Amino acid sequence: MNERVRAETAGRDTLVRLRRLTKTYREGERERAVLRGVDADVERGAFVALVGRSGSGKSTLLNLIAGIDRPTGGEVIVGGTNLTRLPEEERTRFRRMHIGFVFQSFNLIPTLTVAENVLLPLELGGRTGAAERAKALAFLDEVGLADRGESFPDRLSGGEQQRVAIARALAHDPLLVLADEPTGNLDYDTGRQVMEMLHRLVRKAGTTMLVVTHDRDFLDASDRIFTLRRGVLEAGAPAHLKV
Repeated sequence: MNERVRAETAGRDTLVRLRRLTKTYREGERERAVLRGVDADVERGAFVALVGRSGSGKSTLLNLIAGIDRPTGGEVIVGGTNLTRLPEEERTRFRRMHIGFVFQSFNLIPTLTVAENVLLPLELGGRTGAAERAKALAFLDEVGLADRGESFPDRLSGGEQQRVAIARALAHDPLLVLADEPTGNLDYDTGRQVMEMLHRLVRKAGTTMLVVTHDRDFLDASDRIFTLRRGVLEAGAPAHLKV
């Protein structure tokens, strides 16, 4: 299915389209608007940073792009597929096949080995062929953990766990990788190493990436920066115009 989606969208410059996207939550008798008519395009193969104050809706926006949550209004289109028109089961299937995730808290499954964690996206997508598994496990070598495949996550440092999470995010050859403060739980030196590794592997794979971050190194490495202010997404600045 991944190759079919890539073929259908070949020649198009935009992978993610957000149109008039709104999200409101009811708090008692009031409604709180988190996103207010967001419009944005994310180019295929771009490395995009998303910034904004705490509570500005950055994680909410990632959840909408991933199809984890549904908007109150508007559309989310990824790879030509309008996620807002899909029922939950189909959104889940699309997410498993085409989106990778890197979280601040790593989110590795403690009862699975490192190798099993990396292979999990393939298992969930029903892709159990030997060639696909070998390609996925090769990412452990890419992140410098080829010798830790049989270890469990609690035997790894925080930086090592995040490197496993990076391998897992890329293992199923996703169209899009979403990262939510991926260096937030790491010290500066470890975070910088993880950032450089994530950036290098995403670029090498030609994958589109959207990262929520306050990390200056991520901002410096990005092609564009989008800023959420009062529920409005400001147009991303090209790298040479970052502020």
